[in-house]
Amino acid sequence: MTGTNQPNSTPATGARQFLPLTVWLCPDDTTDPPSHDQRLGQGLAHRAAKARTCDRHLASISTGLARHLITAATSEGDVIAEAFTSNSATLRTAAQLDRRAVACVPHFPLAQHVGAQLRVALPREHLARVQMRPCRADQMHRGIADHLGQVAFVIAAPPTSSPTMAGSDPKSIRTSGGCPACLSDVLANSTFQTRSFLPAAFRLLRPGGHLAIVTTARHYGGRLVDPAPAIIRQGQAAGFRYSQHVIVIRVPVEADTLLVQAGPADLGQLRDARSGSLPPVARVHADVCILTKPIRSGREGAR
Repeated sequence: MTGTNQPNSTPATGARQFLPLTVWLCPDDTTDPPSHDQRLGQGLAHRAAKARTCDRHLASISTGLARHLITAATSEGDVIAEAFTSNSATLRTAAQLDRRAVACVPHFPLAQHVGAQLRVALPREHLARVQMRPCRADQMHRGIADHLGQVAFVIAAPPTSSPTMAGSDPKSIRTSGGCPACLSDVLANSTFQTRSFLPAAFRLLRPGGHLAIVTTARHYGGRLVDPAPAIIRQGQAAGFRYSQHVIVIRVPVEADTLLVQAGPADLGQLRDARSGSLPPVARVHADVCILTKPIRSGREGAR
């Protein structure tokens, strides 16, 4: 295994440079992006703060993770597409690294929120590098048809079902000023199957292009479920070749210590040590599966 905490990694020119397993240090961003011009951006920042992205969706793709992915798999001028968009990190980072990026954002409240964050964080000349399209992830080959077969990299963090979101009322999320990404999850059905968008991503990518799927193991029904093996199998069935598994450390590291800090909500979940209930869960790492579209078209990647 290898590890790095350098934000400006050397861009890779092909899947041959990917290692079978690697570790990246990518502490989660927990604050909204600062304005590039605080004086001119105060009004936009105020409007963007009215609806706040929850910690779970801020962490789905952090700025650090987006930077590692983009610099490892693309070059300047490449086109990047994002499925299951939940925050502005991928679009913002792509623009700052001189890439072009298109995100699938099917619901207007989320698009409005992400757009406000981008206008706060990016200078006007960089905004032209990013776009949002009103399409679902499984329709990205239609919603981004003008880049069909030209995209160098697709980034996706599929939503996962959550007990707190099960049965949620979209109207109550809107009226409470809640997270726009949570609202999008409810409207799109948070149990959306990852495999539904894999063929669309395959069609969108250019030969040799890469797909990164960010996920993590979770407890369901009292047992730990790791979706990564199923994602790899489904990707191979769609025509992809499995290239790399990345372990993303989402908390700061000091020497050999992981600095896991509990927030007020986490402290409120602390239970008696003798209790048989599961303890509070801290997001320490995520898994990233890197899949590659073979240079030659066809289904040779499904083996």
